[in-house]
Amino acid sequence: MTEIEFKKVELEHRALISGFFHKYCSRSCERSFVNVYLWSRYYPVTFGIVESALVFKNESETRLAFAFPAGETGNVKRALELLENYSHERGCPFCLYNITESNFALLEEWYPGRFQIKYDEDLADYVYETEKLASLSGKKLHAKRNHINKFKAVYEGRWSYEPMSSDNVEECFQMALIWRQENDCEEEEEKLAEICVALNSLRLFEELELTGGVLRVDGEVVAFTIGEPLCGDTFVVHIEKALSRVPEAYAMINQQFVCHSCMDYRYVNREEDTGSEGLRQAKRSYRPAFMVEKGFVTECRG
Repeated sequence: MTEIEFKKVELEHRALISGFFHKYCSRSCERSFVNVYLWSRYYPVTFGIVESALVFKNESETRLAFAFPAGETGNVKRALELLENYSHERGCPFCLYNITESNFALLEEWYPGRFQIKYDEDLADYVYETEKLASLSGKKLHAKRNHINKFKAVYEGRWSYEPMSSDNVEECFQMALIWRQENDCEEEEEKLAEICVALNSLRLFEELELTGGVLRVDGEVVAFTIGEPLCGDTFVVHIEKALSRVPEAYAMINQQFVCHSCMDYRYVNREEDTGSEGLRQAKRSYRPAFMVEKGFVTECRG
């Protein structure tokens, strides 16, 4: 039986995993050590090096699936074949998750008609032109400019923006605890995992070399956001939180962070909407340049 050593993702694996992601780039938000490490605390994800390619495995009692390998093209193809054998030997269908259109195009080139993909709208990343998020120019973003102008008018002389640092990260942590209480996170498993990821990103802010922004009103932290470079032309925003009692705070932290931290990149990936209708409407209202579609790949039945 095919044996592959898979390990839980730990901080000590950062250089190894990031090395693969930096060399074999993607605009998918999953291709980030930070994303993989923080979410692997809550999902059964492990990793291994298979045929000199980086592979992530998601295994539960009901499913065995793999992310598309990261590596040289020939190594990726050999890894996929080994993973298929690994699955079949364990009585499981071969399944791949978070597969992008370019990933599937390679599968079709190598194995025409052998696999099928089902895209999941909830998993698609929203990618925006950085300049448009900063300027909010054009008729379609007129309402967003109004939110910014209203915030500035209501809180004139009372608001400020600053980079996140060791000096203010604890204040952001305390604000996140308030957000957790306001949003009844204990009542919903996915929301609880989301805020725990946010809290851990703050705990490890310096260690993970993240970039963040902080919005204050009357000296109090009312919103913060955290992200990092994803690839040569794209910055990814992992976390964004604002207090509900401060109208337009989300719009303001979004725009200010882009202006201060993302202008060296052509695009900003603001990740998926996870099927939340409110989040979907909000993200669509910013008019994404394109979506990074992702889906599940399975073998076609004969």
